[in-house]
Amino acid sequence: MSEETSLPWAGVALAIATSLVLVFAGLDPVLGVLMFVVWLGSLMLSRPAPPPPQSQVEDATFSRAGLADMIEHSGTPLMLSERNRVIIANRAARELLGNHILEQDVRVALRHPEAIALMDRRQSGEAIITGLVRPKDIWNLSRYQMEGDVAVIELLNKTAEADISRAHTDFVANASHELRTPLASIIGYVETLEEDAGRMDAATSKKFLDTILREARRLQNLVSDLMSLSRIEAEKHERPQTPVLLNTVVEHASRDAAAPEGRLARLELDLEDSLTVAGDEQQLEQLVRNLVDNAYKYGGSDTPVTVRLSRAASGDAKLEVIDRGAGIAPEHIPHLTRRFYRTDPGRSLASGGTGLGLAIVKHIVQRHRGRLDISSEVGKGTTITARIPLITDRAG
Repeated sequence: MSEETSLPWAGVALAIATSLVLVFAGLDPVLGVLMFVVWLGSLMLSRPAPPPPQSQVEDATFSRAGLADMIEHSGTPLMLSERNRVIIANRAARELLGNHILEQDVRVALRHPEAIALMDRRQSGEAIITGLVRPKDIWNLSRYQMEGDVAVIELLNKTAEADISRAHTDFVANASHELRTPLASIIGYVETLEEDAGRMDAATSKKFLDTILREARRLQNLVSDLMSLSRIEAEKHERPQTPVLLNTVVEHASRDAAAPEGRLARLELDLEDSLTVAGDEQQLEQLVRNLVDNAYKYGGSDTPVTVRLSRAASGDAKLEVIDRGAGIAPEHIPHLTRRFYRTDPGRSLASGGTGLGLAIVKHIVQRHRGRLDISSEVGKGTTITARIPLITDRAG
């Protein structure tokens, strides 16, 4: 028994001695015993409580199996190495590099000069490695040195971030080029008019002014489309909630797009009534205008453009815009919704196209949780189909 929990023997001895003396002095033995018990009880009650046991702080040690279980279901590839030999690899690491990496030299598993150099340094550090699994993969490799020869190795996939950054860079470069072209034309014609103001005849002057006006309008359309695309992308995660009667929107937007240059006579409408979607009416009108305008620009000059609205077998609202033009070669179809992509740049520029029309359509359809399909046959024409869930089928 420890010192803190032992009885106060000195007090007990004093209580016994005192009780015996009183009994020999004539006190009733029963009273002597009672006095001894009371005295002993008081000694016990007055004894200080033992201090709480000190918590023993031990080094947290994990078994290899316990540590493997702890990291197994992490979505990040993680490995534990000892003297550069892989002793633990979680599921994400095994799926990335293969099940054979266990007990393998980590430098052989990674097979990359930067990774090998980091492992050989035997200290914490990071390295960017490319082509780990696929040629364009980009991974951030981190090594955390622990006690002894044990190290934790973590792999973070940076491919998506790099793709987004590259897409933004390409977009800025393409947008700058598209803006620079009409600006250069406007500046050139204005400078010519300014220099030859007194010598230029009226017909030439009017031709230059018409060109300036056309390029200025092209610039205006480009800026307008860029702003529209920016707004739609900013709202792409916010699903519209307003009920919109689709046949009314489609009819109005189709006639609006067909109105210029006397194209309305070639418009064919086949619209089913009472199809209501949860949507942004302004964006849905823009979607229809872009599709119908494209159909006129790239369809035959004297062939009809058909706009059809119906209920699809899936229960969605199905919008089809059909032209009877030259059609599109199959290799171009997967790229048509990319920003500034043109199958025929010269024809697109001549018709006033910005190269953003179908990119805007794609983002509007995505925001409405719909689907966009493009089918085309060279020599016969193109059909673009947008499917948008009806409001009755909308997920909560």
